[in-house]
This record gives sequence, C-alpha cells and structure tokens, in this order.
Amino acid sequence: MKYVIIGGVAGGATAAARLRRIDEQAEIILLEKGKYISYANCGLPYYIGGVIAEREKLLVQTPASFGKRFRIDVRVENEVIAIDPEKKTLTIRKADGKEYEETYDKLLLSPGANPVKPPLEGIDSEGIFTLRNVEDTDRIKAYITDKQVKRAVVVGAGFIGLEMAENLHHAGVAVSVVEMGNQVMAPIDFSMAALIHRHLIEKGVSLYLEEGVTRFRRTEEGITVFLKSGKTIPADMVLLSIGVRPATALAQQAGLELGETGGIRVDEHLETSVKDIYAVGDAIEYPHPLTGKPWLNYLANPANRQGRIVADNMALGNTTSYEGAIGTSIAKVFDMTVASTGLAAKRLKQWGMEYQSSVTHSASHAGYYPDALPLTLKLTFHPKTGKLYGAQCIGYEGVDKRIDQIAGLIKHGGTVYDLMETEHTYAPPFSSAKDPIAIAGYVASNIISGAMPVISWRELAEKKDEVMLIDTRTPEEFSFGTIPGAVNIPLDEMRDRLSEIPADKPVVLFCAVGLRGYLAQRILIGRGYRNTANLIGGYKTYSTAVAPIPAPTASSPAQPAASAPSQSAQSGSAKEPLRVNACGLQCPGPIMQVKKAIDSIAPGERVEIVATDAGFARDASAWCATTGNKLIEKKEEKGRYTVLLEKGDEACACPSSLPAAGGRGKTLILFSDDLDKALATFVLANGAAVTGQKVSIFFTFWGLNVLKKIQKPRTEKDIFGKMFGMMLPSSSLRLKLSKMNMMGLGSRMMRFLMKRKGIDSLESLRSQALAQGVEFIACQMSMDMMGIRREELLDEVTIGGVATYMERADKANVNLFI
Repeated sequence: MKYVIIGGVAGGATAAARLRRIDEQAEIILLEKGKYISYANCGLPYYIGGVIAEREKLLVQTPASFGKRFRIDVRVENEVIAIDPEKKTLTIRKADGKEYEETYDKLLLSPGANPVKPPLEGIDSEGIFTLRNVEDTDRIKAYITDKQVKRAVVVGAGFIGLEMAENLHHAGVAVSVVEMGNQVMAPIDFSMAALIHRHLIEKGVSLYLEEGVTRFRRTEEGITVFLKSGKTIPADMVLLSIGVRPATALAQQAGLELGETGGIRVDEHLETSVKDIYAVGDAIEYPHPLTGKPWLNYLANPANRQGRIVADNMALGNTTSYEGAIGTSIAKVFDMTVASTGLAAKRLKQWGMEYQSSVTHSASHAGYYPDALPLTLKLTFHPKTGKLYGAQCIGYEGVDKRIDQIAGLIKHGGTVYDLMETEHTYAPPFSSAKDPIAIAGYVASNIISGAMPVISWRELAEKKDEVMLIDTRTPEEFSFGTIPGAVNIPLDEMRDRLSEIPADKPVVLFCAVGLRGYLAQRILIGRGYRNTANLIGGYKTYSTAVAPIPAPTASSPAQPAASAPSQSAQSGSAKEPLRVNACGLQCPGPIMQVKKAIDSIAPGERVEIVATDAGFARDASAWCATTGNKLIEKKEEKGRYTVLLEKGDEACACPSSLPAAGGRGKTLILFSDDLDKALATFVLANGAAVTGQKVSIFFTFWGLNVLKKIQKPRTEKDIFGKMFGMMLPSSSLRLKLSKMNMMGLGSRMMRFLMKRKGIDSLESLRSQALAQGVEFIACQMSMDMMGIRREELLDEVTIGGVATYMERADKANVNLFI
C-alpha cells in the first residue's frame, strides 16, 4: 500500500508516524512545500520575544531524523500543485522549479490554513509581516534585530496577536494593538475579555478597539498605520494577525466538496467527498459536537488527534469515527492565563440556543496559603437540564486544569451537577476544599432550581433605572466605589432595614463577587419578597465590564511598563512605609486592612499594601480622592498588586473619623422632623460628602425623630417619655410635610411621586449618607428631655452635646440650620 501525505506539520506528521506503526511494509511519502516538518508552531512567538532562546528547540523533528526513525520518504520543498483523483496521481513542483508526477493508493491532505492579508494600500511594504511558519519567524526575528525596532503595531487581537504583543513587549518594543471588534479574543465573552483589556493597559499596551486599518504608508521614519477613525499610529514594524482561512485551493482543483464554512467537507472517518482522499487539520469542516453545525477549528490538539484517527482509517478501513472538537484553547497574555472550551454565551445567542450563564470569582488555591491568586470562571449551560455548553476561565494559576476538567465533561455530555460531584485532589497549595469548578457548579444549580434568580451585568446596565439597587457590601467597600444609584445596606444589617426595601419594586442585590448578594437575597425571599435578582459575578464583573478603555495617544504608543519605583514614590516621608500583606484575602479583606493601616499611622506617613484583589488596586485612587489620602504608586506583577498610600492631613479613612482641621468640613443642624426638610438635609449632606469633605449632622429636638428605628426594642420610660412617644412620629416613615400635609395625604403623595420618578427615598438617602461617612450626632439634652432612649435610634448614631457640635463646627467652613 502506498500512502502519500501532503503537509508535514501537526496532523500530517502524526498520521505518517501512526501509519508506520500500523504497517511496517507500507510505502509512505510525506510532501512538504516548506523547509521544515513537525515544528512547534505555537512556540514561534516565544522565540521571537526571546523567551525561547534556541531556535533548534522549535524543531521537534528534522526531515532526516523523522525519515530515518519511521522509514518515511520525507520530501521538503516539494509543493503539490495538482491532484488527479481519477488516475490517483499528483503533480509536484520542486524548489528548482522542475515538476514530476507521483502516484498514490490513499492520499491525506493536511495543508493547514493561510493568514488573511486584505488588499490594503501599502500592505506589501517592508516591515509588514504575517506569522505562520518558521520562515516567517526568521524574517521577523532578523528584522527586529537589524532595524532595531522600538515601536510595533499588531493588527488583530486574537490568540496569536496577543501572544505576539506580549513577546514584542518582552523584546523591548512598545506595542499598539488594533482590533476591529469591541474586544480582544473573539472566542470568549465581552465581560471576560474586559479583564484582559485592563491587564494589557496595565502592562503599557496601547489598545485600539473598534478600529479598522485603512492603509499603510512607508516613510523614512518607518510605517504609518492609518485607522478608520482618522487616527494614525507610527511604527517601525507591523504584524498582521487578522485571522486565517483554510488552504483549500488544491482541494478545489481536485473537485473535492467544500462545506458551508469554506473548509474541506469530511465525514466521520475524515474521508472527503472523493474516495481514498482524506483530510485533517485547519483545512477541514466538521460538525460541532454540541450544535451539529459545521465549523472550522484552528487548533493543534484536534489536528494531532485527527492525524491518529485518519491513519487508522486509511490503513485498517473506516472503522474509527472522529467525535469532533469543541474548541478548547488557552493562551498566556503577559502574567494572565485565559482559556475557554465549548460555546460562549454570545455564540449561543447568535445560534438561537436557549442558555443560562454564571460567573464565579474564586482563588487558585486555599486563601490562607501564601500566593492565592484570583480566578474568574464563567459557565454556559442549558437553563433546565444543566447540560454544559462551555466555560471560560481567566487567572494567574490553575486556569488550565479547571478548563481541562470541564472540557472532558462537556465532550461526554456532562452537566453542572457533574461539576458538583467531581472529586478533586486537595491540599492548600493546590486547591480549596471546594474547588472553583465545584463552586461554579453549585452556583449554576442554584440558578437552575430558582433558588437564586439572577441578572447579568448587561441586563442591569439596560434596566438600572427600573430597579432598586442594593449594595450588600460593607461601608468601607462601598466607599471604594459602587454602581451609580445603589443604596448600601450591608448583609449583616439586612434584617433590621427591611423597611427601606420596597416589596412592590424589582430589587437587584450585589456584593463584590456574588456570595453576599445571594445570602441577602435569601433573606428577602424568606421575608416574602418575590421580585429579587442577584447580580451575576457581583460588582467585580460589572465594574470591569462597564469600565471605559483609556484612549491611547496615537502619536506615541505606550512604553513598556517600568518596574522601578517612580520619582514621587522615592521622595516624601523618610520613614519606611508600613507594609501590609493582603494577598489571598477576598473582599472586604484588603479594604479592611487598608483602613486599619491608615488609622494606625500619622499624617505624612505611608503604607504599602500588596494584594491579589485587582478591584482593590483599581479603586484605590478613587478612594484616596474621597478620603484625603494620597496615592503615591500602583504597580502589578504576576497578579500581585502593590499600592503605596500616604496618609493626608485631612484623611478620613473611617466613617467615624472626626473632621480634619483646615476648615473644609460641613455641619448641619436638623431641628425639624418635617419630611421635606429632612430630605433637603440629606441631599445637601450627600452632595458635600461626595466631594470628599467631612460632614456632620447634629439632630436636636424634633429632628431626633428622623433617626428612630423602624423596629425598636422595648424600653422602660417614665410618664413623660411615654407621652412624648405617643405624640411624636415613631420613625422616619411617619414624618409629615411642613406644608400641604392634608392629614398625611401630602406626605404619602410625596413618597409616591419620588418613587415614580426614581428619586431615592428619605431612608435611602439616609443610608447613602452613612455609607459615605456622614456623621450623625444626636443631642443628649434633647433625648433626655423627650424621653428618647439610645437603643431607639440607629446604631450608627453618636450621642453628643453642645461641645461635640461646636468642635465639628469649628473645623467646618459651612454651617446650616434646618
């Protein structure tokens, strides 16, 4: 039997070696139009960047060594230019241009794919490259060295494009990435890609999303890249990574049938429409195992598996069926790892398939063991049966093993319940007692069962004005940033503040990652609330997905991020900073550590916090702006964020801190319990607090009624206290309007109109004020006279007298009496 294989990389080389193991007597010819066979295609970017130092390591086998070991006739620089299926002959052109014919009994096509190179003006200029093989690699490597390249533009932000961006950066080149879509890495969903956007920017990459290249112009200074927006980017070299198309010219010439996607159509035995001609690798179209729809899959692992199966079928008859590939892929993007398998939500939506998704944020291993790093995992699954459709994972460690496990389950028809039942190896350095994929399974099962109704970040962005948003995190976390319009009701206060949550309006709860939002939701559902939703992935997912991409400076690509401390970080306090290790802590751990550290040092002194919570590092500057502290430096390295803070003279890191000296505080005296005047007080207080100024409200006489709890404990009072209790409003819900109250009708109408127009209630404004650090002071003398006990007032209230008020007023530049 005479077997001829066209293409000597991945699938072709694998099939050739397998054929020899099956049949020692067969004649096997391997034809490759390039100079190399069986090379590490996926390692090419890392050789260009210098991570792989020795070129020879890319060459798994040489033509001579492969031919000798397997007794295969390996012919490099022999290009097949025609196939005659009737005669079973090939026309082959050698490197010197001479042509000859070769016969075959069975033929395998493994031609791969060709890089897309659109017909743009200037695209053939010197310094513009594609990367597909060893020859391309050699040209790019030589050009970077010879031309001393300092600026590069990568067009296309797929897996290869981002790997090249990282490796060019590693080689000391400033990189700009231009992508026509609204995200990098098209196979994953936008909310997951947003994590990569942030990481690329942190590493100094200039990111141009939703931008297309219109033309190139070569000048003495280099290459000018023109974008559809009118912007231009100067570069010394350009790498095109726009995509690839299956190499089907030879198959078309031979009359082989092509599929809907443009690939070579094969059956379950990998045989084409012509008998005795088979095909594998990037060039073939095969039904997706989950959808049955034809698709192309440009990955090395499936090509190698196909090579083994096709060899069996060619040598032993069509006895082995190919199960298909679901598209399991992984890439290193600087310090992060991103991997996916199966179908993303956007693909399911595009194909009209019913699905649900979940997002969980875990740690790579037990949080109490050093260097636990964040891991974000997204699942897609059938909303009723729980059948797994896909998964995406982004993190720094352990990403590969989670996706590998899930991929195995998907290929065997697994469900989210299988994730719950998977038995993991566990020790603190490697995982947690409840592994991230088990957590993902539990969350998905809660969604399916209805125990946790959910809303996605995209749905919330569209409906934000139609729901009541409740942030269940701590006040300290809330001060670091929240979703606009959210009211802060910490989880541990939820049961005591039910009166602030309307039962007739949709309520969306959220926390940092989703757990506390779920626990708060269960409290509400247990108390009769029927229209609640927990935000999938919490504030971490929402804030990352909606964060704008900073516009890069087109004329000056961002330089590679420096690791040395900035000049401002080196100057300042001579005293060594207080160092805090918050690595592995989940929210609110790092924030509480910051608060504790800042409270323990003097103004002008510094604290250095190292954490693995990216949200903490991202929001540190905003927190400093509102607390009077100073952000000196922020840097990231391999998933560890180092933030250097300096305590300011006017710092108020804790909501209960006193106003700082300097006359920037605000004090208000609330003497009235009229609903409209109380509303005005909290509107003013919140407005001042947003600017970072310390605000104190002194409640006296009738104003004390605004501070009363809805559900108050029983207290012992004398006759006068009981009489005041009967005559005065029992809580803020009973307050009246100063005018047009009309026996309570006016106040009810006011609350109705506020709710209808989306204006926060008095109780919500009060909660917001507390969350922003506004200080509530109840007048001790008024309480004594009116028989109001401390336990009747909100827990956050401070009891004080005239001296307390006067001290606050002395440090304020505004004092209002209402």
